[in-house]
Amino acid sequence: MTDALSDELLTTEAMNSTDRSPVDLASALVTAVSSTVRGKPESVRVALAGLLGGGHLLIEDLPGTGKTLLAKSIAAAMGGKFGRVQCTPDLLPTDITGTSVYHPNDGSWEFRPGPLFANVVLIDEVNRASPRTQAALLEPMAEHQATVDGRTWPLPSPFVCVATQNPFGQIGTFPLPESQLDRFAVVLTMGIPDRNSEREIITGRGGVDVLDQIQPVTTPDEVASAIAVIRRLYCAAPVIEYLLDLTEATRSQPGLSVGASPRASTSLLNVSRAHAVLSGREYLTPADVQAMFAAAYAHRVSVDGRVDTFAARRILETVLTRCPVPRP
Repeated sequence: MTDALSDELLTTEAMNSTDRSPVDLASALVTAVSSTVRGKPESVRVALAGLLGGGHLLIEDLPGTGKTLLAKSIAAAMGGKFGRVQCTPDLLPTDITGTSVYHPNDGSWEFRPGPLFANVVLIDEVNRASPRTQAALLEPMAEHQATVDGRTWPLPSPFVCVATQNPFGQIGTFPLPESQLDRFAVVLTMGIPDRNSEREIITGRGGVDVLDQIQPVTTPDEVASAIAVIRRLYCAAPVIEYLLDLTEATRSQPGLSVGASPRASTSLLNVSRAHAVLSGREYLTPADVQAMFAAAYAHRVSVDGRVDTFAARRILETVLTRCPVPRP
């Protein structure tokens, strides 16, 4: 049996094992999240592509642009257990992971899990936590487990971190290390909504006022099954080569001192497959790779020796225009 045929059979078998296809699930999630996040369809699609690609999300923008609202809306639509960490400079690693409590009566220890042990964890204003506390997220985000007091605890499945951050340089912020940035599948910005969308927000037809009206449209088990199916989505060889061409171009592009890594290539493939599902397809096209390219790489490349996602996006757009697109 050829690899392509094997992949197609595995995909069909996995899709038949769930109540509905990933395409239907993705459509339901888009509808639910868009009911609160008005006027930002592309931001919603990129965020959900990161989620359905099995990755973590980093949302960065100025205060008041809807970063926390997007994270809460995704959690509400997905269902399952929700955890929240409000980052401050005095936050400790155990405030995130949990801690062991000693019972003197019988000499036993009891582990009390922190907010990290949830399906969707909102890490609000992540760059206001100290580097020591930020480091507590490295193992959970990469390995879906947490080690506390010498014992390793598995995290729920699926496990998604949705982190928000204000632009670096604002008072009380710390830069995220490259090792942590690399653990986010996508980075996205919200921006200011258009006038009609802002009217809906301030009149209570969108935004925080309707957040409580979002009902779960899926379950964690169904999301986990959909993620497994999406990772086996059919991808033609020319599309794979196109993705590799784009990645290789970042390593020689003027202005980028550090290009994308092989782990970044894998992540881009996963979120591009999820974007195809969000577009109603069960196969990958170059357009899916193009749509997710900047979001998947802007935080993983260095501009003149530093991480600057805004400048990186402009350079990555140039890379897209220079790489030949494979013909259908």
